[in-house]
Amino acid sequence: MSETTHTLRITGMTCGGCSGRVLRVLQSTPGVLHAEISHETDSGIITTTDQLSTQDVVNIVASTGFGVTA
Repeated sequence: MSETTHTLRITGMTCGGCSGRVLRVLQSTPGVLHAEISHETDSGIITTTDQLSTQDVVNIVASTGFGVTA
């Protein structure tokens, strides 16, 4: 199984609760192996299996209500 690392800019997070919400959603997604989300730097580094594309990860993060770009 190959892994892919996606680096995203995530906007609109103002606290640890915000980044925690994004993290919980990602951790419950099949194919996500590891995620680090920071509201301080407006960033996310997500490691997935090759089953998830960057666009898939962007869509997952966007579903939490925050702005996101790859």
